[in-house]
Amino acid sequence: MSHKIFINLPVTDLEKATAFYKAIGFSQNMQFSDEKASGMAFDDNIYVMLLTHAFAKTFLPHKEIADSKKTCEVLNALSFDSKEAVDAFVDTAVAAGANEFRPAYDHGFMYGRDFEDLDGHIREIFWMDQSTVQ
Repeated sequence: MSHKIFINLPVTDLEKATAFYKAIGFSQNMQFSDEKASGMAFDDNIYVMLLTHAFAKTFLPHKEIADSKKTCEVLNALSFDSKEAVDAFVDTAVAAGANEFRPAYDHGFMYGRDFEDLDGHIREIFWMDQSTVQ
């Protein structure tokens, strides 16, 4: 059985967040989208659920939603097949309104660039030479 991952992200402006994720290559699944949420698919196994703060709060009855521009609860990393693919994806995200979070890093066996989406959620985009992983 293959597994799927659904990353739930509270967003301050659902329309702008949806447009941003479309611009970086996600497709919107209208079956999981309405005025409270946008279901966004990257591929057959990776999904991002963009949730308005009010809707996200219904899942968090005893917790506050973190201000992701000030705090970080999680770093989401996404691997690509080459350094060039990493650069192309991050360049697309920046052109769509993301902020590059830190300078690119190259450790020889691993290369990456990080960006913050419109709400400050960090994406670590990387390539790794799989032959170096035991």
